[in-house]
Amino acid sequence: MAAGNWRRPADPHLRRPVRTVRVADAHRRPSAEGLTSHDITRLDPRRIVRLGVGRSFQLPQLFLEHTVRESIELAVAARERRLALFRRLSDCVSREEIDHVLQVVGLGTRADDRCASLPEGHRKLLDIAMALVLRPKLLIMDEPTSGVAADEKHPLMATIMNALAERRVTSIFVEHDVDIVQRYATRVAAWISGRIAADGPPDVVMADPEVRSVVLGH
Repeated sequence: MAAGNWRRPADPHLRRPVRTVRVADAHRRPSAEGLTSHDITRLDPRRIVRLGVGRSFQLPQLFLEHTVRESIELAVAARERRLALFRRLSDCVSREEIDHVLQVVGLGTRADDRCASLPEGHRKLLDIAMALVLRPKLLIMDEPTSGVAADEKHPLMATIMNALAERRVTSIFVEHDVDIVQRYATRVAAWISGRIAADGPPDVVMADPEVRSVVLGH
């Protein structure tokens, strides 16, 4: 997929798309070969990240005792392999880069807040920001709007999409909310009973008779 294309797997139970996410980032071993043009099935997650595949989680994986800024600093320092004893974290990274990322994801005003104090939407954004500073070419997002209040979902996704576009990152995301899928995905894969039942533009996939019956319940 070209940079800027958002593909969303849709499945009434979501077991298979989530399993696919885990295979893609090496948290689960595949049952078959040939998932990509490059064999990454024997690589550990850190190596896969360095090859350009990032991931954000359904439940944000944060350092709750640290501040928002410190969390981004840790991710950048890990990317640059600059973590060192007896050296302040802020001295290992570029403050300008940290400030820019925080502004892009809308967390500039919360930079000094501890992660434990963040509402769910901001936790999602921070989790994605930490993935983005690793400079992925592809970001896999597992249900980016789950656990977020209904009136916050579209602003959250708009911020995420802007951040991805600003960094020219392609994304695959798993998402329950059909309205979110139709608005933000450019390509959709509908999974039914472990197989891809339809794959294409959102309006085409949503009009598929099997998808309408099984996934949408129409």
